[in-house]
Amino acid sequence: MNTIRLYLRSMRMLMKCQLEYPVFFILQTLAQLVMEGGEMMAVILIIDRFDQVNQWEAGDLFFFFGIMSVTFYLTECFGRGLTGNFPSLVRTGMLDTLLLRPRGVMTQVLCSAVDPRRITCIAVGTASLIIGCSLARVQWTLLKAAAMAEAVAFGSMLILGLFAVEAVFCIYSVKSVELVNALSYGGRSACEYPIDIYPRPLRILFTAVAPFALVLHAPASYILDKPIYGWPAWTAFVCPLAGAAFYGLIYCIFRKAMRYYRSTGS
Repeated sequence: MNTIRLYLRSMRMLMKCQLEYPVFFILQTLAQLVMEGGEMMAVILIIDRFDQVNQWEAGDLFFFFGIMSVTFYLTECFGRGLTGNFPSLVRTGMLDTLLLRPRGVMTQVLCSAVDPRRITCIAVGTASLIIGCSLARVQWTLLKAAAMAEAVAFGSMLILGLFAVEAVFCIYSVKSVELVNALSYGGRSACEYPIDIYPRPLRILFTAVAPFALVLHAPASYILDKPIYGWPAWTAFVCPLAGAAFYGLIYCIFRKAMRYYRSTGS
C-alpha cells in the first residue's frame, strides 16, 4: 500500500509540473490529437473503401482500434518512465542513485515520469469504442463488461512488459534496440486491426511472442459476438492472462539484468 501511495503522489506532482507551462502543454496535446486522429482517419478510409474485411465490418474495426488505443496510451501515460527515462538513466549513470534508495528500481522508474499529453489519444480511442459499439450494436452484459475490463488491465501489463524489454536491452547495450520498438509501437499499429487479416508469420508474432491477439483481440471478438479463429467463449477470459504472465516473466528477467549492471562510480 505504501508503494501505491508513493506512486500516486509522484503522479500528482509530475502532473502539476507538466501543467506549469499551459501553452506548451496545450500545443503538445493538440499535436498528439492530430497524430492519433490521423491514425483513426486511416480506419475511416478503409471502411469507406471496403464494406468489410474478412468477417469484420465497420463497427468491428472501430472497436478494435479503440480498445488498442485506450489500452496502449493509458499505459504509456503512466508508464512513461520505463520507455522514456530508463535509457538516459543508464547512459548518464543516474541509475546508480536509484540503487541507493530503499525502493525497488522498477517502482522508482515508474514514478519518474508521466505523459498527460496522451489524454487526447485516450479520448480518440474512447470515441472510436463508442462509435464501434453503436455500429456493431453491441449488447452489453456483465460478462462482456468483465471481459472489457480484463482486456484493458492485462493489456496494460503486456505493454508495460514490452517497455521493460527495452529497459533490459538498455542495461546490456546502453542504447535501446529498435527491434523492441517494432514489437511495442509496431504491435500497437498492427494490432489496431483484427489479427486474422494478416499473413501467418505476423499472426504467430502477435500471438506467441507479443501476444496482443490473446490479451486484446480474444475478448474484443467475444464482445462483438464474432469469436476470433472460432475459439470458444471461455477463451475470452483465459487468454488475457497471457499479459500478466508476459509481464511476470519480463520482470524476473529485468531483476536478473540489474545484477549485470555495473555502476559508473558516480
